Amino acid sequence: MRFTDKEYEEILRSELIPAMGCTEPIAIALASAKARATLGEIPDSMVLFLSGNIIKNVKGVTVPNSGGMKGMDTAAILGALCGDEKRELEVLSSVTEADIEKMKELRDKGYCECRLQEGVENLYVRAVVTKGEHTASVTISDNHTHIIDITKDDEVLYHEDVMSSEEKKLKKQAMTLDGIYDYATTCDLEPVRPILERQLQMNEAIAKESLTGHYGAQVGRTLIKSEAPSVNVRARAYAAAASDARMGGCALPVVINSGSGNQGITVSLPLLVYAKEYNLSEERLFRALILANLTAIHQKSYIGSLSAFCGAVSAACGTGAGITYLYDGSFEQIANTIVNTLANTSGIICDGAKASCAAKIASAVEAAILAHNMSMDDLSFHPGDGVVLETVEETMKSIGYVGRVGMKETDHDILQIMLGNVKFQ
Repeated sequence: MRFTDKEYEEILRSELIPAMGCTEPIAIALASAKARATLGEIPDSMVLFLSGNIIKNVKGVTVPNSGGMKGMDTAAILGALCGDEKRELEVLSSVTEADIEKMKELRDKGYCECRLQEGVENLYVRAVVTKGEHTASVTISDNHTHIIDITKDDEVLYHEDVMSSEEKKLKKQAMTLDGIYDYATTCDLEPVRPILERQLQMNEAIAKESLTGHYGAQVGRTLIKSEAPSVNVRARAYAAAASDARMGGCALPVVINSGSGNQGITVSLPLLVYAKEYNLSEERLFRALILANLTAIHQKSYIGSLSAFCGAVSAACGTGAGITYLYDGSFEQIANTIVNTLANTSGIICDGAKASCAAKIASAVEAAILAHNMSMDDLSFHPGDGVVLETVEETMKSIGYVGRVGMKETDHDILQIMLGNVKFQ
């Protein structure tokens, strides 16, 4: 299946959108805000039904504009009190100090109950709000802004067949690396220029904020201070620093990729650092960004929105491809960079959103740089080296299978450990 330029543009337009904070607590806040809007007033109480992966990714991350607080109930109560559902992934952009104090008061009173929902998509949020005898609910599934169900009292106001999201996933899987490469290297940049400019501006801004502040575990600042300030170190440090800030509750928005701010950061900031270091043209940088973003989206489509497979690895495949393009690498060298990256870092697990995500991003970008250096010397891992198969497409599919199917039990075990349900001898 060959994609038209318009189809690629639409994928970039729908995937590269602004989000404030970690996208999983923001999805909870969005569902809660939309449920309150459907109810028509602030509820007396609320119940959340959440997939294990949502719980995993919310448990350890600071909710933006929350006064430094964490937790599912924090995100849900803020969404129900003051969230602007029309802002989608920037739903908590207008929180006031009074809202934070009210949230803390309600949180302490047990205003919000959270329950694990089994047998649903890995990304699943259902918010049920009640006021007197009236109830409203909103369900988000498969994508952080994808509302599939809205009810009020006994009436279904909106319901979407799950096949629509499945069709979107299959379309991303139908892309091919050679098609992505052809589009990235030949397309008219004007239709996507605003999307790419926004990605660079927002993601660079939060990285700079982090490097001058004290967010998370300060992985980015540590890299800058502890190693020689080469372009490779700065590429890793900027991406890690932006994640430090996001995981630490910084309210600055970022432009996401595949539903993840950390992945959006990983595919963009290293390329910006390289382009500035070597005074490369804006056109060359934008074409590298297109290649990186679409490669990451394509790889992640085989895995799904949330899993036990760290999304920074998928994003780093795109990063490596983009770096190789910036260095005038051939299509074959770009393909080898992706294979080399996957052969190295495909075992990094996702144990939720939290401070250590920044370190995983730094490691994934370092692997992408190594993969690039190998490929520029025409070195690559070969079919039969573990999960490396005959072609780059087959290798990407094999890694997707590992993340989607092979790591299902790992995903479950990670959540049980995080919830304290595993007793070690």
